[in-house]
Amino acid sequence: MPVLECVPNVSEGRRPDVVDRLAAACGRPLLDVHTDPDHNRSVFTLASAIDEEVEQSAEQLAEAVAQEADPSWRDGVHPRLGVLDVVPFVALSGTPEARASAVRNALYFAGWLADALDVPTFLYGDADPEERPLPRLRRDAFVRRAPDYGPAEPHPRLGATAVGARPVLVAVNCELDRHDVDLARRIAHDVRERGGGLRGVRALGFELASRRRAQVSLNLTDLETTGLEEACAEVAVLARAEGADLDRIELVGLLPRAVLDDCGPAFRRRARLRDDQTIEARLQSRTLGRKPDA
Repeated sequence: MPVLECVPNVSEGRRPDVVDRLAAACGRPLLDVHTDPDHNRSVFTLASAIDEEVEQSAEQLAEAVAQEADPSWRDGVHPRLGVLDVVPFVALSGTPEARASAVRNALYFAGWLADALDVPTFLYGDADPEERPLPRLRRDAFVRRAPDYGPAEPHPRLGATAVGARPVLVAVNCELDRHDVDLARRIAHDVRERGGGLRGVRALGFELASRRRAQVSLNLTDLETTGLEEACAEVAVLARAEGADLDRIELVGLLPRAVLDDCGPAFRRRARLRDDQTIEARLQSRTLGRKPDA
């Protein structure tokens, strides 16, 4: 059965009570919430076989975000356009029909957000006629590129939002064993595709002030070419080449079952990956009316 996924990224990760209220606003399609105070970011995973349920959940989340937003959304190490920062729609089956449906949902949501909340929205990925990627959008927004919907300037309280349609990706944070953000940025440069590294890898280096560590944050966009274990192993190799090491691996959100199955037992233990962290397991748990295993 085709399933539509939506993964809104919200610039709020330091007020647990607010994150709880945002999660409650999502309703039944909510499968997971991942929160990071250093990034000041929460990632909500929504999914359903009924497109309208996902659309309604995303709209309810957007309205709740607008109600809860305060100026603190501008703080955090992760780059951001607005408080509702990124809203990608994902066709989990990957068929042409399903991907076309994800594009339609993205276009509808982008127009709705601009009309309902007066927030400028930018399209990216499959939803953008030029198929421009998210990193390019971040560089060009309001500088070399006008919004696709809504006002020409950022909303004074909410900023702007990137809305896209894309294939499945996996996000993972690789924490180094030291507080050296310059090292994390060098590793990010060398591991990402744009820097001559692994195909389908986007990477940024961040400081984790609360942990006094540095982190290499990865988005894996071509999972058939570069898998989760391979990408993390390359970060470890690059770290060891400079006398450091990879101390902790953190999955952001959920991953497809096939990606988990491609990971060896030793890596799964090291990364603390569980069977219930797959999209399929969460969907099944919801269908059966039970909570995922802890």
